[in-house]
Amino acid sequence: MALVDILHMNSGDDDSSYANNSLLQKTVIENATPFLKRTIKGMAKQDVFFDHCFVIADLGCSSGMNTLLVASSIIDTIHEVCQENNRKTPQLQVCLNDLFGNDFNNLFKLLPNFYKIHKRDKGENSGPCFVSAVPGSFYGRLFPDESLHLVHSSYSVHWLSQVPEDLENNKLNIYIAKTSPLNVVQAYGKQFHIDFTKFLQLRSEEIVSGGHMVLTIRSRSSLDPTSDDCSSYWELLTISLLEMLKEELVGEADINSFNLPFYYPHMDELRNIIEAQGSFSLDDMNIFELNWDQCDTDDTNMNEFTHEPIHNHGEKTTKVIRAITEPLFTSHFGKSITDVLFKKLGKNVAEHRATKKPRHLSVFVSLIKK
Repeated sequence: MALVDILHMNSGDDDSSYANNSLLQKTVIENATPFLKRTIKGMAKQDVFFDHCFVIADLGCSSGMNTLLVASSIIDTIHEVCQENNRKTPQLQVCLNDLFGNDFNNLFKLLPNFYKIHKRDKGENSGPCFVSAVPGSFYGRLFPDESLHLVHSSYSVHWLSQVPEDLENNKLNIYIAKTSPLNVVQAYGKQFHIDFTKFLQLRSEEIVSGGHMVLTIRSRSSLDPTSDDCSSYWELLTISLLEMLKEELVGEADINSFNLPFYYPHMDELRNIIEAQGSFSLDDMNIFELNWDQCDTDDTNMNEFTHEPIHNHGEKTTKVIRAITEPLFTSHFGKSITDVLFKKLGKNVAEHRATKKPRHLSVFVSLIKK
């Protein structure tokens, strides 16, 4: 089955849903918001963008409150910019995009309150806001030529269009690992280069000249893609699967034929691909770090841990991983293994977390269509 048909975050609003386990992604969005606001305020110098209808696309929007948090932040900034320049806020069109399996129904249920708050806070004189869903892969065309003013995407572009080819010798690994052969590392890098180049080319056709695209992408600090800040999660997940293999709960062939479809690029890789593709000029690039545990907000002391029991850190981190990967594991291994797999992962994460305080690295990129 094609990846586009099975890739989505856990739907609904139960304990394992993405909607209830996306505080980390919310924190990422909040950390990127100052950069996003700076981009929009820079666009205000080009008054033509605000003349009639300002069109925004949020690619890989997923579901839950985070999606409308992004929309609200963009709308608030546009409203603020217009007030500063004595302009009437334009009509706003917000296009929410994700793959076909995304829980759009969850989003639709949130819209009445979103519209109510928009009308209350912005007033009758503010331009109306229209929200629509645009299902489909962002590795294909989604919008008419030169129809978008601002494209936003947070923690989505590191997902690949497909699992890279020629990974047969990535034995007993499910991603790039320290034990992975060189060709596996190269295959992942090549697939990201192909996909990100295509992503830029497609968006260049859809964005107006001078329009902006802002991307927040999971990244890594080292040129080595097996560095701890991008592979530790997945090596712990591999360890959990190997424990199940010893218990004969999964087969070795099933592990060997499964590889995760994402890639965390170094910022130099991003810069090189953007320059080589040539449709956009690089306006801004910033990096920021976050702790694995979204509830651990102490970024100053990296040697001490919170007083919360360490197993709670394991459970919270595991719920995030489960919310974004469970459909992939279910499709390949079957639903019967997931409870055991993620229980083992929680234990392994807690043990890892007891001696280390690992962090995520993210990169914010602002691009201008030439």
